[in-house]
Amino acid sequence: MDAKYEPLFTPWKIGNCEIKNRIVLTSMGGTDLFGWMEKNHFDKDGARFILEVAKNNVGLVLPGCQPVYNPMLGQWLYKNKKMYDDLKKWIPELHKTGAKLFVQLTAGFGRSFTISSMMETLYTNPVLRKVSKPFMDLDRITASASPSPNRWSDKVPSREMTVEEIHEMVDAFAKCSKMLKDAGVDGVEVHAVHEGYLLDQFTLKYVNKRTDEYGGSFENRYRFAVEVVKAIKKACGDDFPVSLRYSIVSKTKGFRQGALPGEDYVEVGRDMEESEKAAKYLQDAGYDCLNCDNGTYDAWYWAHPPIYMPENCNLEDVEHIRKFVDIPVICAGRLDPVVAAQAVKEGAIDGAGFARQFLADQEWVTKMIEGREEDIRPCILCHNGCFNMCHYKGVPNDQELSDSLHLSRCAVNAETMQWNKHYIKKTKSPKTVHIIGGGIGGMETALVLKKRGHNPIIHEKSDVLGGTFIPASAESYKGKLRDLLKWYRLQIEKNGIEVRFNDEIKDVSVLGDVPVIVATGAVPRLLRKVPGYEKMIEGCDYLNGAPVGQTVAVIGGGLTGCEIAYEIALQGKNPIIVEMKDDLISQKGVCLSNSSYLREWFALHEVPVYLETSLKEVRDGSVVCTDKTGKDIELKCDSVISCAGYIPNPVAKEGKNIHLVGDCKEVGNLRSVIWRAWDVAMKI
Repeated sequence: MDAKYEPLFTPWKIGNCEIKNRIVLTSMGGTDLFGWMEKNHFDKDGARFILEVAKNNVGLVLPGCQPVYNPMLGQWLYKNKKMYDDLKKWIPELHKTGAKLFVQLTAGFGRSFTISSMMETLYTNPVLRKVSKPFMDLDRITASASPSPNRWSDKVPSREMTVEEIHEMVDAFAKCSKMLKDAGVDGVEVHAVHEGYLLDQFTLKYVNKRTDEYGGSFENRYRFAVEVVKAIKKACGDDFPVSLRYSIVSKTKGFRQGALPGEDYVEVGRDMEESEKAAKYLQDAGYDCLNCDNGTYDAWYWAHPPIYMPENCNLEDVEHIRKFVDIPVICAGRLDPVVAAQAVKEGAIDGAGFARQFLADQEWVTKMIEGREEDIRPCILCHNGCFNMCHYKGVPNDQELSDSLHLSRCAVNAETMQWNKHYIKKTKSPKTVHIIGGGIGGMETALVLKKRGHNPIIHEKSDVLGGTFIPASAESYKGKLRDLLKWYRLQIEKNGIEVRFNDEIKDVSVLGDVPVIVATGAVPRLLRKVPGYEKMIEGCDYLNGAPVGQTVAVIGGGLTGCEIAYEIALQGKNPIIVEMKDDLISQKGVCLSNSSYLREWFALHEVPVYLETSLKEVRDGSVVCTDKTGKDIELKCDSVISCAGYIPNPVAKEGKNIHLVGDCKEVGNLRSVIWRAWDVAMKI
């Protein structure tokens, strides 16, 4: 192991619980031991994931958060004794790894509960609302400290929780913690005075307008969280460790308004001055550790940083708050292991929290120890598989139901949390399989086929592997994507997969009667009906190096167009975004953390955005657009970039022995490309 990582592999304690190293798997919805948004039970998939991580040299593992009151079926978590018995039988296997296990318990979501269109219908229709109440009581699920707007929907507001409901929650934390302790769990983590979840909503002045003992003064706003830890300690004893998931600063300007890194703003939530006081107050109440980051659901990109956020974005604040407590602190959020190790060495933090990287590669810590960093499959911070709750104007959480019920899958690792669907099964009849196209789809298919025992051959028309992922990873802030491309190229080489460069296959019949995978991607949609369209630069051409002037009109405000506009601005130029829809990034599959960052960044930096506006003509030095009223607008610009989408470009149709993978079948994202590669490669 490289000496720079050594501080991460020193022992430490939370309360009386000694932990072998400083690496912490932090909780993610979907990796739960008692199920996620379903009838509570001992979840074998969640246990498999947690055990796999524990086997790979992680000191402390935290499964996904468990609501003490199940929001989907209204069941109290302490009422199912069997699942605790099942957990108790499994715990010895976990402890054989040397890892410690804390289970995260949550009071719930309050106004942050992700509302879908279906839920809006259930809530707004009086008959459906009554009928659905036994299995989805939205009135109770979304109840908050005070009446307040839901983060996702204007149609399902939050009412004020009653004191009786608060007391029920406190009692449930104590009962669940005692049952977990009796099952052999090493500690619990209370979720959360963090990220604008329910307990946090009570602490935040912009949400909590109560006038009883749970509102008003500092002590009253933190009373709920204090009562929870005191109840747990009373039930389990002072020696049973209780960690707290904690957001140091809310980074919030108001409802649905976050504060970007470096922004000058007025904090409506918890500022640093209050946090210094709160951290000590919560420690003195009985919490044994603070597991820290920043943000709220209104400033979601702090707790779930997209690739646009700076690396180690929360570290400075965590290091600061460490000076005000005597208990250990954990830092999470786009944390670099080298930087984390140095912070541990200096005593600035005690634990280093990582989450999504474990979805991409459960073995990454072991690989780091063994000096095989080049073999670590990197997380690219996309949220496509693990957390793709998307939101745009007029639409609540626009997410497929399968995604809502199966979080913590991974765009770049098709096996994670999908072991019954994607797995390596050795073939009994090895075949030579020709793959046309050496992009991500072609490479992923080749790797799966090779592991199964086939002989894949990649035919790539250029002299380098990568395809459209080369321009897709070209922006200055997309280092993680370039790391993934490097990883793929290395794995192709290490697995001895034959690649024929400068070999364009236009007619698959030349390959004979053998299995053929077509992975030729997509071609840009050109706006040929627009006069002057030939003056535009296609988005991929720009990313591949085509020069542009100082002021650049970007036609298309989907994710691709917004990312290109963001890059143009970072380069010191002046983008203008023209979008036909009524919001930017109005598309499924893009997490609100990602889209809200870009929307708010453009607003902060006063990037001109023309919504509900279509391109009419491209001229020398300007574009003419038509707004929603039918009025023509001329926008002066030096260059025009077209981001109007892509069209599948297969060189052959599906048929006997011919399979399509990636965008040549249906234009999607990296997740759809990689998962489809597995679906096809497993059948051959």
